[in-house]
Amino acid sequence: MATESSSPAGSTGAADRRTWRRPTAFRNRYTKWAVYGAVLALIAWSVASLRITPGRFLSGIGYGYELIDSMLPPETGSEYTLRLFDRMIETIAMAMVATVAGIAISLPVAFGAAENISPKPTYYLSRGIISATRAIDGLIVAIIAVIALGFGPLAGIVAISFKTVGFFSKLFAEDLEDIDMGGVEAVRATGASRFQSLVYGVVPQVVPRFAGLAVYRWDINIRSSTIVGIVGAGGIGVLLQRAYQRYEYDYVAAVLVAIIAVVLVAEFVSAVVRRRVQ
Repeated sequence: MATESSSPAGSTGAADRRTWRRPTAFRNRYTKWAVYGAVLALIAWSVASLRITPGRFLSGIGYGYELIDSMLPPETGSEYTLRLFDRMIETIAMAMVATVAGIAISLPVAFGAAENISPKPTYYLSRGIISATRAIDGLIVAIIAVIALGFGPLAGIVAISFKTVGFFSKLFAEDLEDIDMGGVEAVRATGASRFQSLVYGVVPQVVPRFAGLAVYRWDINIRSSTIVGIVGAGGIGVLLQRAYQRYEYDYVAAVLVAIIAVVLVAEFVSAVVRRRVQ
């Protein structure tokens, strides 16, 4: 009887001696501190390789103050405002066309990149296309498009559409892989073809996510279309680059204010639409 009564007490004591430990990805504390030390050494090496001196930093603050002073107040003349409005309309149009074209190309790529609904050869080919479109920066694509197609909004549309494919296809393919395959199997059990299974079993599950991603990518493309113009690919970026080259910093400020205003409006519209869809 004494043995039976002492067993619970012993287990309670062992439980009391157990202490909580924070979950960690490291095998032991020596490995953890070695990784921390390596990261700090890498940061120190990176800072040292940039050769940032206190004198250079202080002189940069002075130059920055002079630049801001020359930008204020922003240029608001009628002629300048008219050019600004015209280029901003072109920027928004570029973003709209590039979004529609990019999503149209992305859809077959995304369906092919979903492992649960596409055969292996198609899956690997689609994943390769996604990796290729994500590997090259949009500004580099814009430079190549300008060389191939010349200056103007067409080059910007090609560059933004190219980046839309990599972004939209990857995220939408991941959503397709997370669908409930039970609904798809139920549609197939009725004798539906593969295409009908996609239309009636897959598409209804991803329509809300598709709409949210499309609006989100349009919001991103509005910002991207203001950047590609710096290399001559149309939009308000062309106006910004010319103003910099002519040292018209007050007009640069006006262009920047217009870009910020349009991006804020696009962000607001994007947030409202995504909230309603979800």
